[in-house]
This record gives sequence, C-alpha cells and structure tokens, in this order.
Amino acid sequence: MVKYFQCVGLLKNTWDQVFLAFWQRYPNPYSNHVLTEDIVFREVTPDNCLVSRRLLTKTNRAPRWAERFLPKHMACSAYIIEDSVIDPKNRTMTTVTWNITHARLMSVRERCVYAVNPDNSNWTEIKREAWISSSLTGLSRAIQEFGVARFKKSVTKTMKGFEYVLAKMQGETPSKTLAETATERARETALAAKEKAKDLASQAQKKQYV
Repeated sequence: MVKYFQCVGLLKNTWDQVFLAFWQRYPNPYSNHVLTEDIVFREVTPDNCLVSRRLLTKTNRAPRWAERFLPKHMACSAYIIEDSVIDPKNRTMTTVTWNITHARLMSVRERCVYAVNPDNSNWTEIKREAWISSSLTGLSRAIQEFGVARFKKSVTKTMKGFEYVLAKMQGETPSKTLAETATERARETALAAKEKAKDLASQAQKKQYV
C-alpha cells in the first residue's frame, strides 16, 4: 500500500524568477538540513529543454524508533536524487525526487510541476504530489502516516525557503524565520520581566524607609 498526498502552492513571483531561485535556493535558513548538492549530469535536448540530475545529501535524522533498523552511520543522513526538466518554451519546470537511502524503511517519491498561474501571469503555481511507502512488515502503515506528516511540514519549509531566496534576489529584506521571531519574542519577554523585577525591588526598598 502507498500513501498519496497532493497540494498546490503559490509563489507571487514570475515563473522566470522562480526558475532562477530554484537553482539558488540552498542554503537558506529553512534548509539547514541540506548539506551538499552535486550535479550528476546535465544536457539540453533537441527541443531545447534542460534536463538535469542532482545528488543531494541531507541530515534528515531518522526518528528514535526507526534508528534500530538502520546502521549507525546512516541514521542521521540521507541521499536524494533529483531529476528536473525545464521547458522554457512552455514555461514549465518538472522535478522528481526520491530517496536512495532508507528506502526499505520509507520511500518518498515527490513530483512537482512549476507553471505560470492561470489566473495571474505574474505568479507561479506549484503542483506537488508525493507517494510514500514502506516495506517494513508490521510497521508499514504507521511509517507511512509518519512520512505523510513529515512531508507536510517539509512542504511548508520549502515554500518559506523559496520566498526567502526570492526576496534576497530582488534586494528585499527577507521575512524573519520562525526561530528568529521566537528569539526576539523571548528577548522582549525577558527584558519586560527584568524591568518589572526592578520596579518591584524599587517599591520594596521604598517601603523599608517609610
């Protein structure tokens, strides 16, 4: 049995901008788990499509319950193959990615199609599909459910990473990451608590002299 997931995302940038950002999206604050990206091959077809294959190394740590099924040196990293076809004439970009490590435990195959949004030619629509399966007897269903949940979180980070890179390319100030926002809020809370403590200490000191 294979779990299937699909969604449609929207980037408020032209297809040309998204196409350029695709090749510049690493590194960004939302993709710290991507360690390396290497081009395996690249060619231009007779109909002027650009075909590429890349090998990505990621630090997608396996959940604790899955680590006992993997060799120690493989539990914290994964190798991903990414195939892409860019059709500049029809302004579409199709990517297919799949993992070549941990595939018996969980196989994730993703297909994305980047195209001009039919309602606004200045925006780009991303149709995303994923097929998640497991060959682990007795645990396959639970692993597939876990895989779908993890994939959904990954999609959110991917879109935020795209927006970050696109903003930088256009000379804009990228929106703050969740971690940066949380840090600032924590700092503001700490300062407010410090000021309150000072006021309380000052009031207590005044009472002593009354």
